[in-house]
Amino acid sequence: MQPAPPAPEAAGDAAPDTPAAAETTVPDSVRELEAMRQERDRLQDRLLRALAEFDNFRKRAQKENSEARVQGAIDMARAFLPVLDNFTRAQSASGGVEELRQGIALILKQWQDGARRAGLETISAQGQPFDPHWHEAIETVERDDVPDHTVVEELQTGYRLRDRLVRPAMVKVSRKP
Repeated sequence: MQPAPPAPEAAGDAAPDTPAAAETTVPDSVRELEAMRQERDRLQDRLLRALAEFDNFRKRAQKENSEARVQGAIDMARAFLPVLDNFTRAQSASGGVEELRQGIALILKQWQDGARRAGLETISAQGQPFDPHWHEAIETVERDDVPDHTVVEELQTGYRLRDRLVRPAMVKVSRKP
């Protein structure tokens, strides 16, 4: 028996080398290319919008941060304006040394109250173990009566604002002889 001759191919099943196959794939490729271009344009538009939104957000955040800093400074100034007013009054007041001393004591208390309301706290140092995060050692002193590395004298008060160091306490620290 002889093999049967190959059947003629249908028009839609033409081999890729034939002109009929090329005609059907070209329009599909053009459509796919156009669809990809539209998708690219859509994605590029979304990207540009997202970048613009982020840039606006960044600018708004910077402005709000700047305004918050200014408002914080204004609040701090308002807390201490009465102290400044009282110092001005005390400077022009007439009276004896004891009256001046009492006036200064009242102003100091007013300042301390304002500082406390603003969140400013003193750093305790005297008799405490030396802590380099809060204390600045100015001098070491040989002492037998206190443990090693203990603050024996506070030379200048230190301050912190909500657990952030404003100024370390300047201290003398003990050392065993």
